[in-house]
Amino acid sequence: MTKAAQNIGGTNFLLALIEAMRNNKPHPLTYKGKKISSNKTTIEWNKVVFKDKLEILEAILVEHRSSENPDFNILANESAKKRKNILNMVKTLAPVEFIVTPQNPNDGTGFNFKVFESVDNESVKINPIFISMFFCSTEFTKKALKYAIDE
Repeated sequence: MTKAAQNIGGTNFLLALIEAMRNNKPHPLTYKGKKISSNKTTIEWNKVVFKDKLEILEAILVEHRSSENPDFNILANESAKKRKNILNMVKTLAPVEFIVTPQNPNDGTGFNFKVFESVDNESVKINPIFISMFFCSTEFTKKALKYAIDE
């Protein structure tokens, strides 16, 4: 996240974009315009996410939070019906790409990301940048950006 923030002009630019995204109701992913701008940055994506896919994704994130497993595989579900719904959601969202660009090219080159970090037949992992951009609070993201690992 820190590197992503640097590529668009800094932490404040990223946090302002996240705030602008939060102002879209009911959820920014379902916004038909597929583009949200703050004063300094813009995020665009190539496909509208429908409410049914968003609900599946939100349920997975709730399960992920409660599992506290950093290598959480969203396909690891006992129920065949739920697993089928998750696979359909993965197929729908895998091609979605988000492009974040500063409005002033002097602020950085921008960055892009996808919904999933890795996708194969046995394992699917959600991209942490996607989670922080669309599902974490601005306060949490701010704390994550300030967090430094002591070596």
